[in-house]
Amino acid sequence: MAHIPVKEGLPGIRGLVHFRPETGKPLYELAQTLLRTPSSLTEAEREIIATYVSSKNECVFCTMSHAAAARHLLGEDSEIVDKVMENPGNAPISDKLKALIVIAGKVQKGGRIVTDDDIAYARSLGATDMEIHDAVLIAATFSMFNRYVDGLASFTPTDPATYAEMGKRMAEVGYVPPAQ
Repeated sequence: MAHIPVKEGLPGIRGLVHFRPETGKPLYELAQTLLRTPSSLTEAEREIIATYVSSKNECVFCTMSHAAAARHLLGEDSEIVDKVMENPGNAPISDKLKALIVIAGKVQKGGRIVTDDDIAYARSLGATDMEIHDAVLIAATFSMFNRYVDGLASFTPTDPATYAEMGKRMAEVGYVPPAQ
């Protein structure tokens, strides 16, 4: 049960956004901008970064929902998501994405852990300044989202089918606040 009175049945951040839409609207807009607007990183790659950070923060709701979105976006290659969560260094993703995930993982622990060498290495693999920026901001944003969802003990479904449907909606519709 959530620590505050939220609409029953609205999972994760959706219930919290419904509780206080004036703060939820900009959070959804940020997620939409980071994960769905045009970028040289694919939507799936950005969802993978969000999933990885959420898994490191042990936020079940965010991990499961964003993993489901990434799986939906990847289609037949959906197993990549689980391989990244298990060991991104051995996952079948580009070396550039691996370097961005290393940076995101460091941001998840603390922003000052990211080094000049981390950035130089990502650049040497073709990462642009915008991609580095977005990987850092996705990691920072999802660390905040994870703490928001878990800090208020929002409803976390246990049925994998719920997350599959959620992931499909997130992949196809994007990030829009729930109807009031």
